[in-house]
Amino acid sequence: MAPTKADIEAARNATIEDVLGPGLDVLFCGINPGLYSAATGHHFARPGNRFWPALHLSGLVPRRLAPSEQHLLPSYGLGITNIVARATARAGELDPEELRVGGERLARLVAEVRPRVLAVAGVSAYRVAFARPAAQIGPQEETIGGAALWVLPNPSGLNAPWTVPRIAELMRQLRQPSRPAL
Repeated sequence: MAPTKADIEAARNATIEDVLGPGLDVLFCGINPGLYSAATGHHFARPGNRFWPALHLSGLVPRRLAPSEQHLLPSYGLGITNIVARATARAGELDPEELRVGGERLARLVAEVRPRVLAVAGVSAYRVAFARPAAQIGPQEETIGGAALWVLPNPSGLNAPWTVPRIAELMRQLRQPSRPAL
């Protein structure tokens, strides 16, 4: 059942558990949970978010998963976390210091979990969290916690220039052994 308007408003500042497992190929990292996601307890849950359709189209999972099936991700070598844990209505409500502290926490988590690739979904938040103001979408030169680093577009439906097929193509490249030029 979809959350009510009251459920969504009550989710402000709530958190969602990370989806982690051993031997991850890719750890996806959102900016922070939206209120709808926090109300459901599932990452990228808002209707219109393109994460789940793009994930399937990329071939990283064999079928389109519902957000409520996020617990299946580790069986495919995938996981999800966020730069900042607390839910807000818009990512713009996060201040730069909160993003920087979240980036430090993320680096520690990646060093502990040791995924092969960290894929941060949201270039603007990545730029602030990791002090990389010129970062672009695609593979990055640096690593974080020993993981290869990719920056993906934010899959929010509000990020209209990035269609499901374009996001899926970037996701498809995450498991390739070499990093293609974009």
